[in-house]
Amino acid sequence: MNDFLEFVKDPVNGIANWIFGLLTGWGMAPDLAGGLLKLVGAGVMCLFGLMLVIVLIWLERKLYARIQDRLGPNRVGWWGILQTFPDMVKIFTKEYITPKGADIVPYNLAPILAVSGVLAVWAVLPLSSTIYGADLNVGVLYIVGVGAIGSLGIILAGWASNNKYALVGAFRAVSQMVSYEVPMVLALLVPVLLARTMGVNSIVHAQSVWFILVAPLAALMFMLTSQAEVGRAPFDLLEAESEIVAGFQVEYSGLKFGMFFVGEFLHAFTISLLTATLFLGGWRGPWAQEWPILGVFYLFLKAAAVYFLVVLMRIALPRFRIDQMLNFNWKVLTPLALVVLMVTALVEKILFDANITLQSAPLGYVLVHLAINALIFAGYLWLALSNQKQREIPVVGKPRPTAVPPKP
Repeated sequence: MNDFLEFVKDPVNGIANWIFGLLTGWGMAPDLAGGLLKLVGAGVMCLFGLMLVIVLIWLERKLYARIQDRLGPNRVGWWGILQTFPDMVKIFTKEYITPKGADIVPYNLAPILAVSGVLAVWAVLPLSSTIYGADLNVGVLYIVGVGAIGSLGIILAGWASNNKYALVGAFRAVSQMVSYEVPMVLALLVPVLLARTMGVNSIVHAQSVWFILVAPLAALMFMLTSQAEVGRAPFDLLEAESEIVAGFQVEYSGLKFGMFFVGEFLHAFTISLLTATLFLGGWRGPWAQEWPILGVFYLFLKAAAVYFLVVLMRIALPRFRIDQMLNFNWKVLTPLALVVLMVTALVEKILFDANITLQSAPLGYVLVHLAINALIFAGYLWLALSNQKQREIPVVGKPRPTAVPPKP
């Protein structure tokens, strides 16, 4: 009975331990059996991520429809939940068309990189206290590193397609993704600073109080910059159909186009998982330490709430111009992220010397950091309004003469 209860609490590791005992009982070396289990676990995680996209596509289409006072998919299956499967069959059976003059190797490699770069992030995401791929002590640095793989896939797609529209989309990818990674990394350093570790699972353990209550500005900037890196509206100038058709993926068809599509949806949910992990306590919740399966439920519940905000932002906000998007990054987000990081480091040092920590005095710790974030935001608003008033000051002088229309 106790063994069954332990299996219910943590079924993933229960199945893994059973398979490990089975393989070693058949005479397989323990190291070989452990390596084989890790390989199978990585495959299962990748398969789960890809299957999750089926649900995400249906969910996003339903959310769009409800917000726009429509019904959305409602014919195939209950509430249209099976509509994605005919769409999959259609895209699997479409013809592959390779443009003349395309560079074959990077052209075919780009869709694979677009998906694998997102799936690689899942390797360090702790789904619960005992369910994770690898507990790296530099997990945050790993996330930043593998996040560039997806950007590389987009650049390769535009460069290798032998199409000027695709090339312009790739150039926009370079300017957008590289620039928005600067404030994203600065925002990522805030939970690292608060937890005093770069391990993702250790950051979750350090959140006896969610970090979004300690550093709300960093959480907001991380979510915004991550969405810009995905290239979703209002930051979707990588594929602005009114200007450059479909951008970097204009020459892709069939499943190759579908892989870019899958990569975008999975990346959007992955940044929701990252936000929930770094700022919303991850898998932490009531009885999550004793029942690891509950930790998975808590993590995905928090990620679903963040994902709803991502979808709401995409449907509600208009697309930025390229100059507006870059100005927002370099003139607003990057200076604000630098100020937040430096002030947080200074306040953290002062509180640590005063023996005020998240464990010893959580209320005072949270209130001090919240007050500092409120002061930073108020100072930013004051500067923004001051600059706007200076632009609106009328020029004093002789009024410009108005043109007199000629007599008929």
